[in-house]
Amino acid sequence: DQLRSTGASICLGNTYHLYLRPGAELVAAHGGLHNFMSWDGPILTDSGGFQVFSLAQLRKMDDDGVTFQSHIDGSKHRFTPEHSIRVQELLGADIIMCFDECPPADGSKEVVLKAMERTTRWAERCLEAHTREDQALFGIVQGGVDPELRRQHAKEMTKLEFPGFAIGGLSVGETFEEMVTTLDVVTPLLPEDKPRYLMGVGRPLDLVEAVVRGVDMFDCVMPTRNARMNSVYTSQGRLNIRNARFKDDLGPLDPECPCVCCTQFSRAYLRHLVIAKELLVHTLLTIHNLTHYQRLMAEVRLAISQGGLSAIVERERKLEALRNANKELDHA
Repeated sequence: DQLRSTGASICLGNTYHLYLRPGAELVAAHGGLHNFMSWDGPILTDSGGFQVFSLAQLRKMDDDGVTFQSHIDGSKHRFTPEHSIRVQELLGADIIMCFDECPPADGSKEVVLKAMERTTRWAERCLEAHTREDQALFGIVQGGVDPELRRQHAKEMTKLEFPGFAIGGLSVGETFEEMVTTLDVVTPLLPEDKPRYLMGVGRPLDLVEAVVRGVDMFDCVMPTRNARMNSVYTSQGRLNIRNARFKDDLGPLDPECPCVCCTQFSRAYLRHLVIAKELLVHTLLTIHNLTHYQRLMAEVRLAISQGGLSAIVERERKLEALRNANKELDHA
């Protein structure tokens, strides 16, 4: 109910974490993620690849797949493209992702090329392994921030029969300028009649800059993770509600936001919850951040239907500049 109240209509499940806990078979025994988590809207699951490469201990990769140790208990596991698809079919999401290799942001051209070629081979194996017609399997375009490799991989992947395409390998340490330059290269090469999904991004400014470049879908931990760190996005920029300047502030978190956090509680109360280490504050700030993101994207959709996004982009650029100028206050 809280998630629906933010305006969200789709949510993401993490294949790697769900595979380790509680296990895909248990989720399947409940009739899939929709029943298990009581969410009747669409669900997307990632392939588990990013977490295997970023979280797993003692990872060993080969052309067939990846052997790794769980970051939870050190137990040994093996993920292949076929296994990733099987797990996602058991989870039962509506949109699932190919198992891919995400190279590091500072990887050499040789490293990025090898990951790209492996991702293509694994995408073909994922297509072969996929059996559920009620799930849409998306391909993933890699290539780092190298324009030549991005063009090459986009052309290779779009030869395969996927109902949608994701842009992977961004938000892994590259600069903002590198991200938007890469999007300028990639998105024109992806089919206009199929969803374009930018994985792991990002800040409100990132979203609107990506939409301008033709991106349709996003996922990111930022609104929820930042909420757990007491950081919120507002119509006046980003705030850290732990800051001492909010101790006696009886005003709402964001006077323009209609969420329960902003309409029923003051900044002073929210800061009190932070200082008192009350878990309620994580819930309230998460509801607010998700509402902020959903309102932004609803505004973007309306602006597109009316013929322009320039005003929203300019506003978000100014808010991001304001956030950067207030970093010292946010960390006080």
